[in-house]
Amino acid sequence: MKRKIEEYFLYFILYSMIGWLYEVFLEVVIYRWGFSNRGVLLGPYCVVYGFGALLLIFLLTRLKKKKIKIKKVNITPILVFIGIVVITTLVELIASYIMEFTRGEWLWDYTRFNFNFEGRIALNPSIRFGIGGMIFLYLLQPLFEKLTSNLSDRKLNIIFVLVAIVFAIDLLYTFLFSKL
Repeated sequence: MKRKIEEYFLYFILYSMIGWLYEVFLEVVIYRWGFSNRGVLLGPYCVVYGFGALLLIFLLTRLKKKKIKIKKVNITPILVFIGIVVITTLVELIASYIMEFTRGEWLWDYTRFNFNFEGRIALNPSIRFGIGGMIFLYLLQPLFEKLTSNLSDRKLNIIFVLVAIVFAIDLLYTFLFSKL
């Protein structure tokens, strides 16, 4: 059980960092708005991506392993994609309300997209999250699971402790010295 908790915490951090990189890439390269820290913490992570990733792991891994067919066509990936879109959209919507309550605002504005709700969620980003979630569930997560399974309990524990300390310091700094 302890090992699983350590693994899931590291997955959370990895996906939070990947989410931060994705957000910064969009802002700097695609939209050309310039750099800003896309997370609410000091470090390079968007925790909403970490939470979303863990939810996808917990809620969709069993579905992903099934072979649901209509006639001879496996529709499981389609169902997984729909699940990802629904889950990530709900996570983003809830996160926007939490951020508005705690910060007075949320970090994104989707009013420029068609089919948006209050600028909090929109079809275009939801589809992108669906595509990203498929890459995550079918490619990245199996790779990360293989990497963590190759670590001894001791090595995993050391990595976990070091990362947890850095993350805890970031949380403390953010809550004590920033405008949350």
